[in-house]
Amino acid sequence: MRNLRGTYVHRGDAARRRKRLKRSITAAVAVTVVAIILATRQPGTANAEVAGHSSGFSLGFGRGTGELRQELDSTKGEMDLLRARYERADRIINYSTRFAIPANLATHILDASMAEGIDPELAFRLVRLESDFNPRATSPVGAIGLTQMMLPTARYYQRDITRDKLYEPTTNLRIGFRYLRGLIGQYHGNAKLALLVYNRGEVAVNNALHAGLDPSNGYDRILTRGYKGKGIVE
Repeated sequence: MRNLRGTYVHRGDAARRRKRLKRSITAAVAVTVVAIILATRQPGTANAEVAGHSSGFSLGFGRGTGELRQELDSTKGEMDLLRARYERADRIINYSTRFAIPANLATHILDASMAEGIDPELAFRLVRLESDFNPRATSPVGAIGLTQMMLPTARYYQRDITRDKLYEPTTNLRIGFRYLRGLIGQYHGNAKLALLVYNRGEVAVNNALHAGLDPSNGYDRILTRGYKGKGIVE
């Protein structure tokens, strides 16, 4: 069977799935709001409203402003939660479609990058360049998994980590992104320099800097081409 990944047909299917998801979430928001409003209305509301109008003064549903404020805040909280879920799903679909990877892998990368404070845009670029999104990728020098972590480096962050465990996407991404976040901090927010250390190693980069040489081997330029972010999220 022909592989349609990345083709016009594949992209069209992804776009249609995205539209369906948007419609479903929009409908869910509307249903939730209506359900909350109906749930907060008690029997006798209509009578309370009539009584309020006849006296020339109404408190909305016949209750105090404090109670109404609580109901409004609760409804807003539900809507904010649905909005956050929608935005997360939308980002997952965008990254999945853009990089032609399964949605579950895009979810792992997005969640791990946000948890470790790495800009998801940079995170996806790094995983693509390091492993081409292959969880079982292994380099000739022994770098492992999606973020191509060396086992000794990984053990600095998790002492009991094993080679097999480092192949697990969630573990590999968590440690790899934590390592990168630490490097960005170590080099005072210089994401490009941190990426070079990530790729070449601290000794090689520092030796080049001390010798007055450009430490770049092209890795940082390839990874950040067109990228305008800082590498981290606060």
